[in-house]
Amino acid sequence: MKVTLLSAIIAASVIGASSHASAAKLDDVKKEGVVKCGVSTGLPGFSNPDDKGKWTGLDVDLCKAVAAAVLGDAEKVKYIPLNAKERFTALQSGEVDILSRNTTWTITRDGSLGINFAGVNYYDGQGFMVNKGLGVKSAKELDGAAICIQAGTTTELNLADYFRKEGGMKYQAIVFDTSDQTVKGFETGRCDVLTSDQSQLYSLRVKLKDPEQAIVLPEIISKEPLGPAVQQGDDQWFNIVKWVHFATLNAEELGVTSKNVEDMKKSDNPDIQRLLGVKDQDMGQTIGLSADWAANAIKQVGNYGEMFERNVGKDSPLDIERGLNALWTEGGIQYAPPVR
Repeated sequence: MKVTLLSAIIAASVIGASSHASAAKLDDVKKEGVVKCGVSTGLPGFSNPDDKGKWTGLDVDLCKAVAAAVLGDAEKVKYIPLNAKERFTALQSGEVDILSRNTTWTITRDGSLGINFAGVNYYDGQGFMVNKGLGVKSAKELDGAAICIQAGTTTELNLADYFRKEGGMKYQAIVFDTSDQTVKGFETGRCDVLTSDQSQLYSLRVKLKDPEQAIVLPEIISKEPLGPAVQQGDDQWFNIVKWVHFATLNAEELGVTSKNVEDMKKSDNPDIQRLLGVKDQDMGQTIGLSADWAANAIKQVGNYGEMFERNVGKDSPLDIERGLNALWTEGGIQYAPPVR
């Protein structure tokens, strides 16, 4: 009996200590009144400032949704541009609360960088963009090519693996620090090819003086699950970022949009009631937020489908098809655990 009592006391102490530690980031964010969001240095459709300095994009919207859920205001976000080489240091040091800038989830990053990925907001894969004038139709025709690539990314290893597997083809890597530098190198002829995630290629293509002169080849040579990341060691903050993303996916599946949130609060559907925190369905308390956390995020930013279409889909200059990023009910693989 004494052992049992002692075990219970120890367990209670551990739980209390864990709860205290895990609340640190949430407390800091509330105290500062802003979510510090690490974004790219400028990638149209994902995280990019417009001509007035306002940040837009799919990754930006994730941070806005977190701010709406935590602080009640999607505009309470401080955007911190980071290149590929400095992004993880910024997250590890606490300079940013969330890293949301086209970053691939890998075992190395999970296991050795002290960070946790909070989901996949874009399923991608590495590809190649070439000038139409080369007459190249396939990546298998790139033997001997000079290839522009961004340093500090998964694309470097993927590129080496692909050329080795394709019979030992040769290439010359032209390495730059930022994505803007890679596209300038491509445009000025420093390289024949630009390689990156396909989504990024479409984004960089619109920055060219003549986008119609560049084509993206059909081959996909890797899996690139892109998503937001947070520091390890703060389970509550990890859960908040993760479940904000899941809430936007569940909202799309349930037909809840930024325009009909208030009407949907009157729904008899228990899944919608739990998502929107109505009729004593307070799911927010399980992750330290108010009952209307998801309703705020969806009303102010939108569901996942709304975010996708306006930033990278049919309502954007990129016009990327949903593909793998369609809901699992629509032929894609975007799938969220239930809010219950």
